[in-house]
Amino acid sequence: MKLLLVYTGGTIGMVQSPEGDLSPFNFDEVLRQVPELNQLECDIETIQAWEPLDSSDINHNHWIKLADILNNNRDQYDGFVILHGTDTMAYTASALSFMLNNFSKPIILTGSQLPIGVLRSDGRENLITSIELAMARKNDETAIIKEVAVYFENKLFRGNRVYKRSSQDFEAFSSPNYPVLANVGVHIDINKQHTLAPVESYFCKNNLDPSVGILTLFPGIDEEISRALVLESKRNAIILHTYGSGNVPKLNWLPSLLDEAHEKGVMIINASQCRMGGVSQPAYASSRILRNSNVLSAGDMTLEATITKTMWLLGHGKRGKAFRELFLDDLAGERTL
Repeated sequence: MKLLLVYTGGTIGMVQSPEGDLSPFNFDEVLRQVPELNQLECDIETIQAWEPLDSSDINHNHWIKLADILNNNRDQYDGFVILHGTDTMAYTASALSFMLNNFSKPIILTGSQLPIGVLRSDGRENLITSIELAMARKNDETAIIKEVAVYFENKLFRGNRVYKRSSQDFEAFSSPNYPVLANVGVHIDINKQHTLAPVESYFCKNNLDPSVGILTLFPGIDEEISRALVLESKRNAIILHTYGSGNVPKLNWLPSLLDEAHEKGVMIINASQCRMGGVSQPAYASSRILRNSNVLSAGDMTLEATITKTMWLLGHGKRGKAFRELFLDDLAGERTL
């Protein structure tokens, strides 16, 4: 079996010098830092995607380059593990799930809260188990995991269903609206009934349009700032970050603002500030404004998936009805219909 380990940067790829400074490690030293990898019955090759980056510096151009690396190496490897910083890992995982639809091989992102060269680092276990999960095979030798996933602290999550919940806990990620794909303890228990089973042919479409804005509602929000973002920022899509199950306040200027945006071809999306549960626009009278203004519901998608899915659809020229139909569809396991 042959796996490709892709390094992008982040905390996991740091080692501590005798002086106490942290710096990115050289991939030639991976086996020295994690000698347990020698015990895995797998040929592991490595590649550095770019000069190591703090994940807060990752943007859509890096996602495109990463998708190219994975696509170009798809036929040469049985699986892929990506070392990535935790701050934007959920965004990267979500973006890859749309750009590499039906990839049909494991793409597992992982990282750590402490550098791999630090004594109590969680990076070793995260790396080793990510590789084991990428190696997991059925009786017919086909991969069990056939999707983009995130592994962190004993749990494997669907990549477009996860978000970073803590900057301090080792249990840094959570999947509020979809079950975990695997629980790892003494044994690795993969919940096969929750894994993605691609049924269509693979394609790589990695164009992205980042002209997306987020208008987060808060008590006291005014028309001036809302109009500036929705109509004057030249965004092709605006995500309304709403209350509860997708509710908005009764503001006399909001309906006309949404109507103007719709007339200009701006896609408006309703995404809840609540991580668990998601949007249910028909639930309350206060959401009637959105139902009557052609606002799309993000359902139970994470904000990360909502943003990257929107970028992906816009990047492929989807507007109006075409955007609406695809956004409301479940393309890569990102939403419950």
